[in-house]
Amino acid sequence: MIRDFVYDLKKEFKGYNSSSLVKDMLSGLTVTAVALPLALAFGVSSGATGASGIITAIFAGIVIALLGGASYQISGPTGAMTAVLVPIAMKYGMKGIFIAGFLSGVILLIAGIFKIGHIVHYIPVPVITGFTSGIAVIIALGQIDNLFGTVSKGDNAVKKLLSYSYLGFKPNYTALTIGLLVIAIMIAWPKKFNMIFPSSLAAIIAAVLVSILFKLNVAVVGDIPRKLILDERLRFSYLSLGNIKDFIIPSISIAALGLIETLLCGSSAGRMKGEKINADRELVAQGIGNMLIPLFGGVPATAAIARTSVAIKSGSKTRLTSVIHSIGLIISMFLLSPVMSKIPLSALAGVLMITAWRMNEWEGIKNIFSKRFKGAIWKFILTMTATIVFDLTIAIIVGIIFSLILFMVRISDIDIVVSDVYPEKLSSKNLDLALLQSTKVIYFTGPLFFGTAEKLSSILSELEGVELIILSMRGMPMIDISGSMVLHECLMDLQNKGIQVAFSAVNPKVSEMLKRTDTSNIISDENIFWSTDEAISAMVEKCA
Repeated sequence: MIRDFVYDLKKEFKGYNSSSLVKDMLSGLTVTAVALPLALAFGVSSGATGASGIITAIFAGIVIALLGGASYQISGPTGAMTAVLVPIAMKYGMKGIFIAGFLSGVILLIAGIFKIGHIVHYIPVPVITGFTSGIAVIIALGQIDNLFGTVSKGDNAVKKLLSYSYLGFKPNYTALTIGLLVIAIMIAWPKKFNMIFPSSLAAIIAAVLVSILFKLNVAVVGDIPRKLILDERLRFSYLSLGNIKDFIIPSISIAALGLIETLLCGSSAGRMKGEKINADRELVAQGIGNMLIPLFGGVPATAAIARTSVAIKSGSKTRLTSVIHSIGLIISMFLLSPVMSKIPLSALAGVLMITAWRMNEWEGIKNIFSKRFKGAIWKFILTMTATIVFDLTIAIIVGIIFSLILFMVRISDIDIVVSDVYPEKLSSKNLDLALLQSTKVIYFTGPLFFGTAEKLSSILSELEGVELIILSMRGMPMIDISGSMVLHECLMDLQNKGIQVAFSAVNPKVSEMLKRTDTSNIISDENIFWSTDEAISAMVEKCA
């Protein structure tokens, strides 16, 4: 793995010059402008602090980028991760976030070492789309308090929303006005300016100016310490056996989300840049990064598609773009912390509301519903609902299990078609027409097993005036013992009725099962043919 990593680094920096460095610096600073408000917003919305969000972005941008499996990934705190972290923060506080984050890093590291990065490709697209939309809803619901300046209770977004029924919903219209101002600016901001000056940053600046000029009494981010190691951080004394047991399930949720989001980001961004990500190396990097970040006071990180796509579109050449973006965040933290501490929480809520809306894969959702893919629609709805109501890991499992059930139902269905024989289509001529008219060909498409075997029995029992039956099995990929036994009984019944039977185009696996269950012994080897045409001609001549 190390040798491959060194080789990829040499390839990445081959021909690197001052022009490449300038492009990396410019794209890195552009990403800084995008990452700064998001890091603050995601830090606060995770149940941590704005400082924790910035620390996460700084160290993820350096450690994970330098060790990662691609030249373009930008990692940091993300909206999706906040949905997992809020319940942990509500129940265990920052200590819980640090422990779960560290353990998730261990899980990701193990996943990378054992090369299971490809597992994400087995998750159906509608499940991922529903999962993403569910997270977007959770983020939006979780920001209602900050946006409206209200108070609610509960350890998840749904419970917090329901708590308004007995706590009352009393909006702070000043906070709401600031939040709506941010939303309006982000919606109206021209797309052509986004690469130069991100809408989120412009909106936050406007909100701060309005808040300071009019001396508005609203909740703000609070103190942003000018240090890279926060006072509140992971202590090794926290990692006792008792604590580790309590945080196994939360850490699995964080790691699962980190794996999915990172590799989906890598796959999507890789197509933009024309570079394939090394999934297992990326997971190792994510694991190491998430083990280190809590030691500095940060929250769990993962690859961020918004920042990564901005980096690529702004001309990023190498992973130095991510490092430069982190340096930009460090400078911002030390120079702008007094200003950042005055950012209204409702302004950050506005940013997250727009972020949640844009997270939805609207094109994919429209495609699923407009074309009425029933299976995909149910996968999407079920996964989204499970994501909102239950744990995110449970939602993914539910979505995958439902997809597997649908898949099994579809592939396990069998089509059995009874067809007449058309003399003009046969290669052999001058065959007994009367016998041909009493000959039926039965075509199978699908597996014959315990769930479909009775269908064959029902169809054969309805046949009348038949003297010869050809069972064409080219479309039967497999047969289980139940299917073979039903076929055995059918053949015996046909034989008792004096009906001749032949097999054609039998799959080797099907043939093996028929031999093992003695089903093929009912008819002689002379009645087994390679093609249906051959079977009809030979059997008609034989029975004439």
